[in-house]
Amino acid sequence: MRPSGRNLDQMREVSIETNVIKHAEGSCLIKMGDTHVLCTASLEPRVPPFIKGSGQGWVTAEYGMLPRSTTSRMRREATSGKQGGRTVEIQRLIGRALRAGVDRNALGERQITVDCDVIQADGGTRCASITGGWVALRLAVNKLLKAKDIVTDPLISPVAAVSCGIYAGQPVLDLDYPEDSEAGVDGNFILRADGSLIEVQMSAEGSVFSRAQMDQLMGLAEKGVNELVAAQLAATA
Repeated sequence: MRPSGRNLDQMREVSIETNVIKHAEGSCLIKMGDTHVLCTASLEPRVPPFIKGSGQGWVTAEYGMLPRSTTSRMRREATSGKQGGRTVEIQRLIGRALRAGVDRNALGERQITVDCDVIQADGGTRCASITGGWVALRLAVNKLLKAKDIVTDPLISPVAAVSCGIYAGQPVLDLDYPEDSEAGVDGNFILRADGSLIEVQMSAEGSVFSRAQMDQLMGLAEKGVNELVAAQLAATA
């Protein structure tokens, strides 16, 4: 039995509220159970120096957790003068994931920065950030299309992410914190809507896993991502 009482292949309740930030070109508040992430997308008429003059656009991301997003207060990283290694790793992951669903030539020479701020954490914050980040990105691109600043939709496919793992010997979908902290194996699966894999992060701690179990987790991830993509499309319709 899972701590939440969910079935092994059952996602947490997912909701996506759009246009929650007045000034951002795209924004949403995504809730995956008790994990809540505020995602915004900001258009900028510039690109990093390494692609300047190429005609290609760029999508990047920043990620952070509010001090009381967790059970005890976290110190703001700004007070230490630098980001932690985990933060840097996650925001690079979000950027890579979102770029995999973008035709950068169609985007043109402009940058979209997706900011993901965790306001409440209960496991799967990077997955919620990627899933909500795509929604914010979609809304920002819609404004470019409406203004005729671009003529071709640069978004190739929705991108979504979900965690899966082996908890109490059973493969489970969408781990919350009690499961994540006890899982012998856990992973993050990032896919496009057509099922193409973007990235898989798998690790075992205190356990190992077989190829058959890996295949089971992949099947769960595909189910979860399909449900998330449906929620993304409904939110941006």
